[in-house]
Amino acid sequence: MFFYYLDLAWRSIKKTPLLSLLMVFAISVGIGITITALNVYQMSATNPAGERSSELYSVRLFSQDQDSWEELNPQITYQDGFNMRQSSIPTRQTPMFRTGMAVQTEDPKQAPRLEEARVTDSDFFKMFSVPFIYGGPWDKQIDLEAGYQMVIDKDLNQELFGGENSVGKVLFLNQKPYKIVGVIDDWAPSPKYYDVNNGAFNETESMFLPYSLTPIEEYQSWGNNNSWKNESILSYQDKLNSETHWNQYWVELNNPEQKQAFEQWLSGYIEQQQQLGRFNSDKPYASLSNVERWLEVNKVVPEDAKVMVGLSTLFLVVCLVNMLGLLLAKFLKRASEVGVRRAIGASRSHIFSQHMVEVGLIGFFGGVIGIAWAAMTLSALSSRFGVEESLTQLDMSMWFIAPSIAIGSALLAGLYPAWRVCATNPSSHLKSQ
Repeated sequence: MFFYYLDLAWRSIKKTPLLSLLMVFAISVGIGITITALNVYQMSATNPAGERSSELYSVRLFSQDQDSWEELNPQITYQDGFNMRQSSIPTRQTPMFRTGMAVQTEDPKQAPRLEEARVTDSDFFKMFSVPFIYGGPWDKQIDLEAGYQMVIDKDLNQELFGGENSVGKVLFLNQKPYKIVGVIDDWAPSPKYYDVNNGAFNETESMFLPYSLTPIEEYQSWGNNNSWKNESILSYQDKLNSETHWNQYWVELNNPEQKQAFEQWLSGYIEQQQQLGRFNSDKPYASLSNVERWLEVNKVVPEDAKVMVGLSTLFLVVCLVNMLGLLLAKFLKRASEVGVRRAIGASRSHIFSQHMVEVGLIGFFGGVIGIAWAAMTLSALSSRFGVEESLTQLDMSMWFIAPSIAIGSALLAGLYPAWRVCATNPSSHLKSQ
């Protein structure tokens, strides 16, 4: 019976092409705007850590003095990052920061290029489930004894080495030779939760370098640098010893007991630093935030995104009201035809079902066109308005969500027009036939 109703619905649409097109257009515009806002919200609200969200913790320390800012800084100082590496409690742990430098291969004809890099420890790769296509992370011994090794991403490997296995080859970073030990596969967590304060939706770095090289090579920080204290920083060593917050720190704690033990270790560390003249506030403390909490603390999902979803939904409602009026005009126009069908035995439920199938078909077409509107809008937001590409990539789920919302909304809008035409007294139309 459904396919019979579908055939009748298609014939009805072809009889009134202009009116049907107006309804499809109305709902498609509403769906396009709604899906655009919903896609941006969903991409920003996604927890990319998945099952590991409850095991990965960002570490923050209230290290400032009593009369400084009251907020807990999202980053830590280099000296705190270096010291916390001494704890053996976490399963894995790593300090990190963002930098960049000129890159050149051994081919002298190839011009240097500027690339971003993340300075970190070898634990970074397993902690954040970084996939490799060639090689792997540098040995943990490099974290203790500095060595000129590096990991690059797939795109950089493709551009510099044509995609072949480059493990063992050398890249020159600021004219210093680094041996490639691994090439990672496509990996772009969104949001970039391991460093949201330097851009939650920025692209991942193309190179990864050992943290142990920091005091030797004096890597510059390409991220946020904040300090609560007025200090004279005349050398790189001064910066390493300063109260400037420019490092991030993550630990992997697999169970509550391990977390509790690390929290106790941090309390002891704070007491130790107080004896050295640091952490002079009334109540210095440490904070551990798992990935989900970390995204909340940093307000990765902006309130604007939530407001836009609400406004787009209201716009969709306006489109549906217009569609309701058009449906009412279309259905009542053929009330005489319905009256004849009722007189020869068609039940109200059959008539109602036939019209609802037609409404659903219109909604389906509107949903398909709406998802095309959304794709074009997201592309324009990325290319012309500078919105981060990770937010404007159309999620595959939207190809199912858009038609579902469109069909459901259309059916809701069609309830009253379908009921009105079914409630028509057939005898009044038989006289005119």
